Amino acid sequence: MTTLLPRARRGARRPVAPTVVALATAGSLLLAGCGSTTPTSADGARQPGTTGTSRADLQGTVTVLAAASLTESFDALKKDFEAAHPGVTVETSYGSSATLVQQVDNGAPASVIALAGATAAEPLDKSMVKDTKTFATNVLEIAVPPSNPADVASINDLAKPTVKVVLCADTVPCGKAAQATFTKARIVPNVVSKEVDVKATLAKVKLAEADAAVVYHSDVVAAKDSVKGVAIEPQLNTSLAYPVITLADDAASQAFVAYLLSAKGLATVQSFGFGAP
Repeated sequence: MTTLLPRARRGARRPVAPTVVALATAGSLLLAGCGSTTPTSADGARQPGTTGTSRADLQGTVTVLAAASLTESFDALKKDFEAAHPGVTVETSYGSSATLVQQVDNGAPASVIALAGATAAEPLDKSMVKDTKTFATNVLEIAVPPSNPADVASINDLAKPTVKVVLCADTVPCGKAAQATFTKARIVPNVVSKEVDVKATLAKVKLAEADAAVVYHSDVVAAKDSVKGVAIEPQLNTSLAYPVITLADDAASQAFVAYLLSAKGLATVQSFGFGAP
């Protein structure tokens, strides 16, 4: 006796072989995997399950030249960045912004340069610049010894012949800013010395070799109890914007600049007395 199979209903789908389903699924996953990307975080770290450069992948040396006023804040940034990226070494060098720019123009190796004041960057060879961003601001402040022996209470006191004043050299940003402030205040300070950068200027007060020095607010903050700050009236003060200039396009250098510009990096800089960009 012959058994007849039921005729398939019109429009019914024929079953698909399991092998075909598996191949189709695998192909879809492969295509999805190839097209999926997630941005890295601000400190250059790769997020879980993403493509790109991870903390462990970053390798190399980042050479950072920075204005002397950034010494303490960039030392902290260097420490934190290297801890987060064990394969990267950050080499820092500090000095007058004018000197640093001159060194780079003359061929000194540098991945990143951070300067006090946008005008300090004007002589820099623009063909080397990959990117420029402002990351901080700063204002001037008078630094005096903790006991303030000359009784300096305002910028006008710097014109007294009995007050020994130390300034930065006229060619460096802190010196130019001080001259602009004196012009607005219409005074001529009793200057006994002009130093190569802001740290050398501040050192004269720390060593009790001067009664007052015009430096940045951030330097007074960083000096802690070794000096006392005397504020300069806002209408007479001079503000500077601090640019960070990227000179190299390797992943480690890019990651360092990204970390500096991140919320955490900016908070570190501002904890040393700098203003927001």
